Amino acid sequence: MDPILFARGLVLGFAIAAVVGPISLLTIRRTLAHGRSYGLATGLGVALADATYGGIAAFGLTAVTSILVGGRLVLRLVGGVFLLVLASRTMTSRPDVVAVADERPGLAGAFVSIFGLTMTNPMTIISFAAIFAGLGVVGRGGVDAALLTLGVFCGSASWWLILTTVVSALRTRVTVRALTWVNRVSGVILFIFAMISIATAFGR
Repeated sequence: MDPILFARGLVLGFAIAAVVGPISLLTIRRTLAHGRSYGLATGLGVALADATYGGIAAFGLTAVTSILVGGRLVLRLVGGVFLLVLASRTMTSRPDVVAVADERPGLAGAFVSIFGLTMTNPMTIISFAAIFAGLGVVGRGGVDAALLTLGVFCGSASWWLILTTVVSALRTRVTVRALTWVNRVSGVILFIFAMISIATAFGR
């Protein structure tokens, strides 16, 4: 057992989660609209997806990896369509007030929906597999792989905890007009990400 692997997984999970993309955008918007708890539930869904892919790579589950990578175009298409739906809802949203805690949707729904969306990007597993191979733990399984996977989850979760806490602290300063523009801009960006994902799926 090598405790250093947990620390390495922690750093890796934090770094991967901190990459700006549609997931980060959705988490920020959800925190602004529905509060820190909802945003954090979203972030934890992402952290679990990261840890799932990390675990597949760390434990050397090559059959699962092959299936996911082989179906990456279908998954990209599914993810792109989902992003299109989110983009449409976001752009057409007209908030009268910043939502209070008891107006937000269910936390379980926030967790599950973002987990599913994050899992539509199987190329993440390639990144984990390459890095874990450098650490010499791919395929070894056991405690070392478990520590690495746990580190990835904790690192990713730490990023989302920090991000949602900061965004939540600024939430009370967000006016209705500002939130409306956040929705419009977020919707446009999500639409762009969606079209890229769909174009990639049909491009091959």
